[in-house]
Amino acid sequence: MTKGKVKVAISGALGRMGKELIRAAAASKECSLASAFEQAGRPEIGKDAGLCAGIEELGIKVGADAKAAIKRGQVLIEFTFPEPTLEHLRLASKCGVAAVIGTTGLSDAQKRELQKYSKTIPVLFSANMSLGMNLLFALARQSAQILDAGYDLEVIEAHHRMKKDAPSGTALKLAEELAAGRGWDLKKAARYHREGLIGARPEMEIGISSIRAGDIVGDHTVILAGTGERLELTHRVSSRATFARGALRAAKWLAAKPAGLYSMQDCLELK
Repeated sequence: MTKGKVKVAISGALGRMGKELIRAAAASKECSLASAFEQAGRPEIGKDAGLCAGIEELGIKVGADAKAAIKRGQVLIEFTFPEPTLEHLRLASKCGVAAVIGTTGLSDAQKRELQKYSKTIPVLFSANMSLGMNLLFALARQSAQILDAGYDLEVIEAHHRMKKDAPSGTALKLAEELAAGRGWDLKKAARYHREGLIGARPEMEIGISSIRAGDIVGDHTVILAGTGERLELTHRVSSRATFARGALRAAKWLAAKPAGLYSMQDCLELK
């Protein structure tokens, strides 16, 4: 990790995660807020980022110039949508600024583009910045390895009604870890929907189910069900502050790294 506070530039500053990140940065002993930016046209542009996030004034105004904002930071933190994420990552690459990416819903092509930028700057990309969830990723793989033949695999995730992508990026990551534990190809093993006369469950299958309701921040359960017993591994998030703290920890760690593509597993030394 670097000495001193790492300066972070926060994208999507007026969104739920953006405001949470501003609050976390203001309270952090390891990171400081260098800039906060949002898409042009928002009435809050030009207002103090702290006041927008519901805390005291921080002396940093929310801007609409992404490049100028990114240049002021050592690390860009991005929790928005795939298209703006890649545009901001392109700008970060030009400015030589590291990037922590928590955006979900990226296509395979978009992930390849993200990987391209990691050749010039350090990029940490994770479907979930929660420290507990990243431990669960490791446990899911290990459990699938140990409880092999005869144990069926399921992933169930629940999020708030406003979430746009399904399954969640976290659920897909859990399924990837289960598949890796079994030595399976997830594209062949994944089962996203069941309806009607589906027949007996095939041996190579990972069920992935999504719930969208209310204001659920994020619940994920991995089920390994055998004959006579069932193991359930559950992680529940009650506050987005969990993700913000994880993102700042990742930013502090990433600032000292060379160009490359990293994950929270790398940050937490869980690999």
